[in-house]
Amino acid sequence: MVSTHGYVASSPPLGAADTGGQVVYVIELSRKLAELGYEVDIWTRRFENQAEIEPINDHVRIIRVPCGGSEFIPKEYLYEKMPEWSTNALRFIKNNSLTYQFLDSHYWDAGVGSQIVSSALGIPHVHTPHSLGLWKKRQMEKDFSGNTAEFEKKYNFANRVHRERMIYEECDALVATTPQQFDLLTKDYDVDPGKCRMIPPGYDDSRFYPVGPASRESTRKRLGYEGKVILAVGRLATNKGYDLLIDAFSVVRTRLPKARLYLSVGGASLGEQEKPLYEQLEKKVSALGLSDGVRFLGFIPDEDLPDHYRAADLFVLSSRYEPFGMTAVEAMACGTPTVVTIHGGLRRALTFGRHALMADPLDKEDLGITICKVFWLPSVAERLSRMGAHLVRSLFTWTGIAQQLVAAVEQRELAGTVWHEERWDDPWNSPD
Repeated sequence: MVSTHGYVASSPPLGAADTGGQVVYVIELSRKLAELGYEVDIWTRRFENQAEIEPINDHVRIIRVPCGGSEFIPKEYLYEKMPEWSTNALRFIKNNSLTYQFLDSHYWDAGVGSQIVSSALGIPHVHTPHSLGLWKKRQMEKDFSGNTAEFEKKYNFANRVHRERMIYEECDALVATTPQQFDLLTKDYDVDPGKCRMIPPGYDDSRFYPVGPASRESTRKRLGYEGKVILAVGRLATNKGYDLLIDAFSVVRTRLPKARLYLSVGGASLGEQEKPLYEQLEKKVSALGLSDGVRFLGFIPDEDLPDHYRAADLFVLSSRYEPFGMTAVEAMACGTPTVVTIHGGLRRALTFGRHALMADPLDKEDLGITICKVFWLPSVAERLSRMGAHLVRSLFTWTGIAQQLVAAVEQRELAGTVWHEERWDDPWNSPD
C-alpha cells in the first residue's frame, strides 16, 4: 500500500494537514488484507524526524522513505519529489530482499511514485485515486472566480490532471470508490471501463454501531450535549463547507431556537493553513449572532468519535464537493440521522427519506430547511436512524472491501459484494 502525503501512522493525527479519511482507509484496509492472509507494508514519506519503520500489528507495518528534505510538503506539489522517493524505496526493497504481489497506490502523488516502482519490479500496480482533479477543479473554481492564477498556483490542477492521465494509462487497474468516480474515469479521462473496478470505502463495524436510548442519553450527559444537536466532523479545509453549514444554521435557528451546532474541525493542533480558516469560521458565527448556538468542540480523538456520533441528533456532511464522505457513513452506522451534500459520491448509494436526506450546501435555505425536517418529523428521523445503519452495514464494512480488492487483483468476480450499477441511476427513486 502506498500513500505518500500527510501523516501516515498507526494512530494518525486525523485533522492535521492532508491527513484525513484516506489515511484511515489505507490503514483499515491493510488490517483486513492481513486477516485475509497478506503481509502488508504501507509505504509513505518520511519527514519531521519520524521513525523509519512503525509496526501496526504482526502483519502490517509502515515504512517511511525520505525525499524532499525534512519539512512537510503539501500534497499538491509532492509529486515533484516522487522520483527521489521511488529511488530510495527501490534501494530499501533491494537491501531488505522484499518481494510484493502487487502495489495499491492512493491519490495521484503516490500513483506517480508507485508506477516507477511497479515498472522496476515488474509487479501489478493498482491505483485508487480517492478524488479526481477534473471534478475537484470544477467544484472549486466557483469560489475563485476572477482569480485564475492564484487558484492554479494553490492547487496545481493543470499538472495534476496531466499526471493523473499518465497514471491511469500506465497502471494495471483502477479502483473507483463511487459510481460517480467510475463515470468520470471512463468518460472524462477516457479510461477503458474494463480497467476499472468500483469498490467503496469502508468503516469499522466493531466500533461504529447504534446503541439503545438509555446508553445514548448517558453518553449525551457525559459529553455535555444539550438541546437539538447538529454535529459536523472533519478536516479543516475549504471544500468541507463548514462556512456553508454555519450559514444554513442561521436559517435553522429562526425556526428551532433550541438547536445547537457542534463543530469538530481540524486536528489536535492547527497548522498555518488551518488557523485562518478556523478564525474565519469564528468570525462568521459572531457576525451572524450565533455565538450562543455554535460550539467548537476541538479535535475529537478517534477512539471517542463513535460516542459523539451517537450523542448527536443529526449529522451533516456539508461539503462543496466530496468524493465519498466517510464521516457520514460512520455517523449512519451509529444510528444517527444524516443529511448529505448533493455534491458528492455517497448520495448515489442512498434513497432520499429512507437512508438519509440530501441538500445543496451552496443554498443555505435548502440545507437549513432540510435539517429542520429531521426535527419536525420524528418518524422520518427514526427511519433514517434505522435504515441508514442497515444500509451501511450491508455495503461498507472493511472486510467486504478487502475481499473485493483481492478479487479485483485476481481478476475474478465476488458474488454478493459488487455494487450493481442500476441502483445508482436515480438517487431520489432508487430501489429499497
